[in-house]
Amino acid sequence: MTTLEARAPGAAAPATPPRRRTSQRGRWTGWMFVGPFVVVLVAMLVVPIGYALWLSLFRDQLIGGNQFVWFANYVQLFQDAKFWQGFGRVALFLVVQVPIMLVVALIAALALDSARLWASSFFRIAIFLPYAVPGVVAALIWGFIYGNQFGLTGSINSALGIDLLQPFSPDWVLASIGNIVTWEFVGYNMLIFYAALRVVPTELYEAAEIDGAGPLRTVWSIKIPALRGSIVIATIFSIIGSFQLFNEPNLLKTLAPNVIGSAFTPNMYAYSLSFSGQQFNYSATVAIVMGVITAVIAYVVQVRGTRAENR
Repeated sequence: MTTLEARAPGAAAPATPPRRRTSQRGRWTGWMFVGPFVVVLVAMLVVPIGYALWLSLFRDQLIGGNQFVWFANYVQLFQDAKFWQGFGRVALFLVVQVPIMLVVALIAALALDSARLWASSFFRIAIFLPYAVPGVVAALIWGFIYGNQFGLTGSINSALGIDLLQPFSPDWVLASIGNIVTWEFVGYNMLIFYAALRVVPTELYEAAEIDGAGPLRTVWSIKIPALRGSIVIATIFSIIGSFQLFNEPNLLKTLAPNVIGSAFTPNMYAYSLSFSGQQFNYSATVAIVMGVITAVIAYVVQVRGTRAENR
């Protein structure tokens, strides 16, 4: 007999398993979980972006009112010196402040993870505490410190009899704002790096110790590679935050009105156009262009960081 045995004429055919039919209720179960998120995403992200894009295609004309002008606002924006001056400031802010902040946060995370720092719990809370201070309050605190007629800066200049410290001078105002932002967000980035270091397998440290690797070699060969993903994430967040710079210069503008103008950053320029100049269409154009630039730069950093991590 072969493996396929002949079936008797009267034998019953083997029963086939019934097909599973997805019920209508089962099809909607997934949407019940995803639906609220989709609604919020569309209402809070897709609709505002679409509305801003629609506004950017119109312009208030002296004759005819609000008219559809296609991409005339974008052509005007790329020729706008105020916009590019503000963009240059935030680009310089990004290139200088972000690396300094991330390096300081990295050093702090490595120091806390080394288990050689005395009272590490206290220092961890102390470094993170400025992030818990609202941005408006932080800008006001540092504004009083920077004041030439009052606060710490004014007291030091009065004691020395010279104007040694000028945080609100044209040459130092951007560095002064960078100091505020660094003070605010070092703890946040430190916590990201520290959390990534805590999940590094202890076997790697044991193997490095057996091989005779010193502390610096361990940091360079084990800890830094383990932090590449976290560094990419922190860099992307910092890039987005730099292009969104608004609170600090806007609050300090009253203390340095001759240095910090309404177009000091692109976000301040868009705010001034919208709420002071009633130019909603042109303000929407500024917002769309800055959003595209930020998304492109963040995407490039993410792609390059992912490739470097996978090597």
